[in-house]
Amino acid sequence: MKKLYNTIDRKVLKEKFLTNQESRTTISFYKYYHIRNPAFFRDFLFIHWSELGVLGRTYVSSEGINAQISIPESNKEAFVANLEEITFLKGVRLNYAVDSGNKSFYQLKIKLRNKIVADGIEDPTFNPADTGVHLDAAAFNALTASPETILIDMRNHYESEVGHFKDAILPDADTFRDEIAMVEEMLKGQEEKNIVMYCTGGIRCEKASAYLKHKGYPHVHQLEGGIIKYARDVKEQGLENRFLGVNFVFDERLAERISDDIIARCHQCGTPFDLHTNCANLGCHILFIQCDSCKEQYENCCSNECMGITHLPEETQRQIRKNAKAERNVFNKGRSEKLVFKKQS
Repeated sequence: MKKLYNTIDRKVLKEKFLTNQESRTTISFYKYYHIRNPAFFRDFLFIHWSELGVLGRTYVSSEGINAQISIPESNKEAFVANLEEITFLKGVRLNYAVDSGNKSFYQLKIKLRNKIVADGIEDPTFNPADTGVHLDAAAFNALTASPETILIDMRNHYESEVGHFKDAILPDADTFRDEIAMVEEMLKGQEEKNIVMYCTGGIRCEKASAYLKHKGYPHVHQLEGGIIKYARDVKEQGLENRFLGVNFVFDERLAERISDDIIARCHQCGTPFDLHTNCANLGCHILFIQCDSCKEQYENCCSNECMGITHLPEETQRQIRKNAKAERNVFNKGRSEKLVFKKQS
């Protein structure tokens, strides 16, 4: 019987992967579709994707699928053929990463979720398939050039901090669930305006644009394929690139460079810098922006306190993590009393 879950330690997988020089492609895709038996579909994908050497993170629910994965170049055609055999995924748009490299994912995880995007929407009459107008890169540039257009970044604060479109509204949200409510309140009284939304690959805007239409906004638009597709299209078509900075991605790379603009600052010293890292203290592990100088000074930690903990014996560190589990920053993104410059700014 085939194993339906990865049972090898992540560190072992990472070490093994880094010694493998096989060329890989990083892609993402999503599809809102009513899946009658998500558990069966999840196991089906794990079996077939394991055979093809697919790595990455995928969520499956009754409302559809959301995948961020990497594929061996040698198996790319076989993978696409496999997708084409799945009726509701036939012809699905695949977003190819701007800069794949070989280090986006080290293991395969396919998880069941209540929703592929947690949104907090409980209205049974809401239809996520009734979306706004999809804009390609040229149409997006044209519509957002108008000062009358409302452009909204539908990503979290730590994503938009390092990169966003010119003149975009950047809600200070920790989660998509929070942002949906914030944007709805923000747009009250502006129902007749042209509204354009964007996100990393399109999945959050797909739901957000549908929700605004559901709430009575008739002129809702979304960037087709998100920032990932936009970056490729403006380069290939010679269009103006209106995106500033880097595009935050949810894999080992953490970012794709879209423009040379550096619009963020190190959370510890304030130096212009825009690449995230995780605190080396596993009991903290907070995601934050750290320049090369601070990385050396703090040994990849967010503070002197965390740096001191990393110098302790591993058994002592494990005990500290066990005792302070409730205080871990692992789910915090760029918000901590320890981040001196970020706290002051």
